[in-house]
Amino acid sequence: MQAKIHSGEEAQLKQTVEMFEVITQTQPLDYQSLDILKEAYLKLGMGDEVVATCRRIANAYVQLGQLSSAIMEYETILQRIPDDIEAGAAIKQLSSRAERLNKSNAPEPEPAKVGKTNLSAEPDDGKAIMRKLFVEGKLITDTDFEATWPKVNPHDTPLKPNEPFIHLLAEKDLVPVDKAMRMVSDRSRMPYIPMGRYELDIEMMRTFPRGTCLRWCLLPFDRMSKSLLVGTANPFNKIAMAEMEQAAKCRVIWYLVPPMDLLKILAKAFR
Repeated sequence: MQAKIHSGEEAQLKQTVEMFEVITQTQPLDYQSLDILKEAYLKLGMGDEVVATCRRIANAYVQLGQLSSAIMEYETILQRIPDDIEAGAAIKQLSSRAERLNKSNAPEPEPAKVGKTNLSAEPDDGKAIMRKLFVEGKLITDTDFEATWPKVNPHDTPLKPNEPFIHLLAEKDLVPVDKAMRMVSDRSRMPYIPMGRYELDIEMMRTFPRGTCLRWCLLPFDRMSKSLLVGTANPFNKIAMAEMEQAAKCRVIWYLVPPMDLLKILAKAFR
């Protein structure tokens, strides 16, 4: 039985549908956003849309070579429509294909590794990849890069959000934000989402560590089922992602968000 939802939640879900339909139309292989869309349709009781979105997710998984995940989506369809001919045929075809791939790609057994993990390795804040993009990409000099890269103390809790690298580039008239965002998006393959039309839950944001959010300019902007949606302007910052994922204690789905949106919303949430 479909659980009843109150009018406020229904309005939020409809806004989620509108936003993520736009995202997934422009980024059809973004299965994480499609999964959020499916969840919203499910809560709204829109069964036909749930099934249609399952098919879109399965197709994305197939194109990405993730056959087992595609099979699971088709099985979800069969749970709702047991006589769905397309889903049944797809499962048989993909199962056979996956079996052939497993046989041909069976790995050689690896010898047991001896030794200790290198715990002294320098934490990865994305600097190396950003340098490759902007310096080796001939957009800025190495001197400009070093002068612009944020000097963040990983143990500090700043009074306001630290400005992201691509925001600082624009502030110094080195690289426009839209150009920098396109480069980062192309390299990271992280889906992009603007915050201008998104109804935000400030109180939900405040349940996450102030230091993590302000230090790394991370915006936890929504919850959907058992997932947390978080915005960033540096999708290569493994330190920041690890901190947020530890705080969330659930699956985190990351989105690339314009730095000015991040700065304004975080300043409001944690003032």
